[in-house]
Order: sequence, then C-alpha cells, then structure tokens
Amino acid sequence: MSRTRPPGFLPTLGKGGQGGFWRHSAGATVDTYLLEGKAPSLDTTALPTPTLPASGEGAVSSPAGGGGWEGERGDSSCTRISQSPPPPLFQRGEISAKWAITAPPTLFLLVFFLAPALIVVLASFQYPGEFGGLAPLTDPGDGGEHGLTLENYLFFASDWLFAEILLRSFAVAAASTLICLILAYPVAWMIARGPKKHRNLLVLLVILPFASNFLIRVYAWMIILGPQAAFALAVNGLLGAFGLGPVSLLFSPFAVLVGMVYVHLPFMILPLYTNLEKHDPVLLDAAQDLGANAWQRFWRVTWPLSLPGIFSGSALVFIPVLGMFAIPDILGGTRDMLIGNLIKDQFLGVRDWPFGATLSIVLTLCVLGLAWLAAWAGKARRAHA
Repeated sequence: MSRTRPPGFLPTLGKGGQGGFWRHSAGATVDTYLLEGKAPSLDTTALPTPTLPASGEGAVSSPAGGGGWEGERGDSSCTRISQSPPPPLFQRGEISAKWAITAPPTLFLLVFFLAPALIVVLASFQYPGEFGGLAPLTDPGDGGEHGLTLENYLFFASDWLFAEILLRSFAVAAASTLICLILAYPVAWMIARGPKKHRNLLVLLVILPFASNFLIRVYAWMIILGPQAAFALAVNGLLGAFGLGPVSLLFSPFAVLVGMVYVHLPFMILPLYTNLEKHDPVLLDAAQDLGANAWQRFWRVTWPLSLPGIFSGSALVFIPVLGMFAIPDILGGTRDMLIGNLIKDQFLGVRDWPFGATLSIVLTLCVLGLAWLAAWAGKARRAHA
C-alpha cells in the first residue's frame, strides 16, 4: 500500500527505492511508508532544513546503507547516517583486462623497436670485424680488435664529406616536404569542401597508388624522364627556343625530387584532409560577416586551425624522405649521394656495420633534435598567443 506524507516530513528511500522512512527535523515519530515503484515528487524548497547534531548518538540507520540525514524517534536533531566504504578503484578483473589490452603492444614495442635500437647503439661503439660485420666485445685470442671504441664517431667528425651528405639529405627532405605541402593543401581543401557524396571517391583516388609497389611507380618515372621520352624532349625543345642547351632530367637532383614528392604526396594529403574536414564552416561565415575578405579568412581562421594537420603531414613526409635510399639509387644515380644511400652502402656494400650504425645514430639524434625544436617553438607560440 502507499502512505500519505505527513506535513513537514521528508522521505528517505530504502534499498531498491521500494521503501524507507519519513523523517522530520522538528521532532516527530518516524513512520514507515511503501513506495509504488518510485519516490514521490516533492517540492523541497518549502520544507524545513535539518540541524546537525554535535554527536552521533541516536542515529537512525538507513536500510540501504547510504548517506543522508535522518531524525530519531522523539528527538529534535538529525544526524548523518554511516556510509559504506567506496569500492576499490580497480577491481582485480579490471586490472587483468587492462593488462590484457596493453601488454601485447608494449611487448611488440620492446621486442621490435627498443631492442633493435639498443643493438644499433651498441654496434656503433664496436670495431668492424675482420671480414665485415662486428668484432667481438671480448678478446678472441687472435690479437684482433675487440671491445668498445669511439673511433667510428671520431671518423665521422673528422671528414666534412659526411656532414655535407647529411646537410644535402636535410635539404632534399625539406624541399620535398614543402613541395608536398604546396601541392597537397589545395587538393585536401577541395576534398574537404566538396560534396559529401564525392569525398569517399576522391579519398580513394588519393590512396589508390598504394595498391601497387612504390618501386614499380619509381621505375615508371625512369621512362617518363628518360632522354627519349616525350616529356624530356618537350622540356629540351622549350629550353632550345630560349637559346639554352639540353639538360638531362634523369639521374639528377630534379629526378630525385620528383620521385620523392610523387611517392610521399598522399602522406601529406590525408592528414590535411582529416583536419580540414573537421573545420566548422560557421567560423568562416562569421569572419565574412565581420568584414574579412577571402585572404583574411584563410590566413586568420583556416590556416591556424590546420596547423596540426600540417605538422602531422610534414612529419610523415620529412622523416621517410630523410632516410630514403631506393629513389636516389634509381633516379639519382651516383653523383649526389644522400645519407640513406651512405648507410645502405656501409651495411650492404663495404660491410662496415659499426660505421653504418654510427651514421644511423647521428641521423636519429638530428631528427630528435628537430622534433624537440618544433615542440619548443609550438609551445612558445602558444604561450605568446
């Protein structure tokens, strides 16, 4: 059955919301009531506020074990009921599930990333073996070189040629990244602002080159840039019209740059599209209503919002280009060596593994230094914004 609330009393729910007590702060007999499935709707603004007792004597415990203020029979005070201790933050099952999810990727990183990196670091301090590879760390007893040494790093620092190759590699990577950004931004903008029914098709066209091996596509550029190709004949014909001699497009820095941009352009388009697609068009409409022209809307609204996509795309292009050796080997010939080619030759050509590891460590430290500078510059820009 259901009981009518006495004047001045408040309900306190019991376990499951099915029953409880009437409580009062001015002294009254606590009566029980039975709710029919839910608590009554009460206007508590007009009800008296209970006063807190000085001690915990005379408390009426709640059947639910929860918190609240309840009065004692015949007492004019209220006291807070005891609360059960909160459940532990992580139950045993939750911890097991957490480790079941995080353990496989953590183990994968330890085995396939951290361990090889430590091996490369150790190899950079070793001597080359008598027939290539690595010399032993302990004395083999034949009088050969063994142990650890700084000779590889000293050899790198002693010849300016290695620094020149490293700087050339950074220049090619920076130029490739900049060209990819200039070409990718309009494409990503067109896809993001185009009709929604066409976006999936346009994105598919962007990633379609990944369906074939990139070496096949790079070899195709050998045909396009060859001396007897239509493109090369057209370029040399145009240069001849201005009194300039013919040029060789293949096996040149130009061919390397073309190959780098062609292979890595999708890696710039996709992050930019993902970023631009999330921009709210209302922001541009608001800027236009405030009198901003098209250039101001782009420079003050779109460009700042797209910086995360630009940074992501630049990292996805710059780092792979910096260590690329296949494209320079195919399209660049042997005239302008890059750091990736030098590392590959040390491991596979002359089999000087310690010096190849040294070049790899130097390249990694340079990339980490640039990443730190980029993070510091971004933090400084946000601090002054």
